[in-house]
Amino acid sequence: MTKPRARLLRSALLYSSLLCLAGCNDGSGDPKAQLGANPTLPEQHQYWLPPMHIARVVGWRKDETPTAAHGLKINALATGLQHPRSLYVLPNGDILVVESKAPPAATVKRPKEFVMKWIESWATSGGDTGPSNRITLLRDTKGTGVPDMQSVFLDHLNSPFGVALVGNDLYVANTDAIVRYPYHEGDTKITEPGTTLTPLPGGPIDHHWTKSLVASPDGALLYVGVGSNSNITENGMEAEHNRAAILEVDRASGRFRIFASGLRNPNGLSFEPQSHALWAVINERDELGPDLVPDYMTSVKDGAFYGWPYSYYGQHVDPRVQPQRPDLVAKAVAPDYALSSHVAPLGLTFNTGTGLPNSYAGGAFVGEHGSWNRQVLNGYKVVFVPFSDGKPSGMAQDVVTGFLNNDNQARGRPVGLAIDKSGALLVADDVGNTVWRVTSGNQQVTQSQ
Repeated sequence: MTKPRARLLRSALLYSSLLCLAGCNDGSGDPKAQLGANPTLPEQHQYWLPPMHIARVVGWRKDETPTAAHGLKINALATGLQHPRSLYVLPNGDILVVESKAPPAATVKRPKEFVMKWIESWATSGGDTGPSNRITLLRDTKGTGVPDMQSVFLDHLNSPFGVALVGNDLYVANTDAIVRYPYHEGDTKITEPGTTLTPLPGGPIDHHWTKSLVASPDGALLYVGVGSNSNITENGMEAEHNRAAILEVDRASGRFRIFASGLRNPNGLSFEPQSHALWAVINERDELGPDLVPDYMTSVKDGAFYGWPYSYYGQHVDPRVQPQRPDLVAKAVAPDYALSSHVAPLGLTFNTGTGLPNSYAGGAFVGEHGSWNRQVLNGYKVVFVPFSDGKPSGMAQDVVTGFLNNDNQARGRPVGLAIDKSGALLVADDVGNTVWRVTSGNQQVTQSQ
C-alpha cells in the first residue's frame, strides 16, 4: 500500500471512529458533584479507545466576546496573537504574553496514540498562520487599560511557557530548559542571548510539554512544573525520570531537586498570599471514565507524593499500573480541592489586586482549557474559588464563560491568567488568539451566538 493511500485509510478510520465515539452516551455525570474537597468518585471504566467529544474550533466573530459574571465586564486587550499560553506582569505594568506552540510530536507506535494525537491537534488548532514561540510585550503608556504599544520582546524560543523575574534576571521556562536573560525596567526587546540555568526534561516524547515557573518570595529559588511523559506510564517508567513533579531550582547554581512528586501535569504554580504556600493546578489521568479522575488544585508540600501513577485522589488505586507500589500508595496525599473531571486546568492566579469586586478578594482564579473525552463538555471557562485563612472556603463560581457557542463549538479556550497592575484579571485564550481583560462593571453578554 502506498503512503498516500495508507494516510487516507488512517484518516477515514479515525474520522469514522470519531463520529461513533462522539455520538455515544458515555454516562457523563453532573460536573458540580466533583467540586470541592470531597468529590464524588464513581466506578472505574477502562477502554481500548476512550469516548471522545471534540469541540470544533470556530474562533471569535467580529464583536463577539466571552461572557463575564454579573458585576464584571470584559474586553479584548490584544488580538491576532499566535497561541497565547501564559501571561506575566512586570513591575512597571508591562504585560508579557507567551505565545507558544507544542514541540514536534514524537513518533507514535500504538493505534490509540495515533488517534489521540490527531484528535488533540484538531481540537486545539487556532489558526497556525503566523510566528509563535516568542514573547510579546504590551504596554499601556496612557493608563487607559488599553495597550498602545506592542513589540516582540523575545523571539526564537523553544515552546516557552513559564516566566519569572528576579531583580534584573528574567527567567523563561522553555520546554527543555530554564534560560536566564538580562532585563532592565522599560526594556521593550531583549536581544542578548540567554544563558541556560538548568536543563529540563524535554524530548523526544515530551508528552506534557508546558513548564510552569514561579520564583520563591525571597527570589532564591525557582519552582518549575514538569508533566508526565504519558497518560499512565505507557511509555515506560524510564521515560518519567524527573517528571510528574515540581522541581525546586537553586537560582545561584542551577542545581535542582524534586520538591513534590506524583503530580501528573502541574501548572499554574503560584504562592498563596496569606499562607505563602505553593499552589498548583493539576491535570489528572484519562481513560477511566467521563467522571474520573477529577482535575484539582492543591497546596504543594515539600517531599509529598500525590499518587501518580499508582493512585489518584489520595489512595484510590489505579489497577492499570504494573507493578503496583502499595508502599507509595500508602503515603499518597489527597489534594485540597477538586475542579471536576477533564476540565484541563492550565492557569492559576490569586487575586492580590483591588480592581475587582470585593467578593473576589483573596481567592483563586483558574483557567480551564476544556475537555475532549467526555460526552458532556466540561471546563472551557475561568472559575473563581474563594479562600479564607489560606484555604479554599467555598464552591467554585463561573467568572468567564462563553468560550463555547450554542452548538458546543469552541470560539476560544482559556489558559494562563494574571492580575495586571490595575487589578484587572487577564486571560490568555490560545485558540481565540486573544488576551481578554476582565474589570469591574456591568455584566457584558456575548453579542452574537
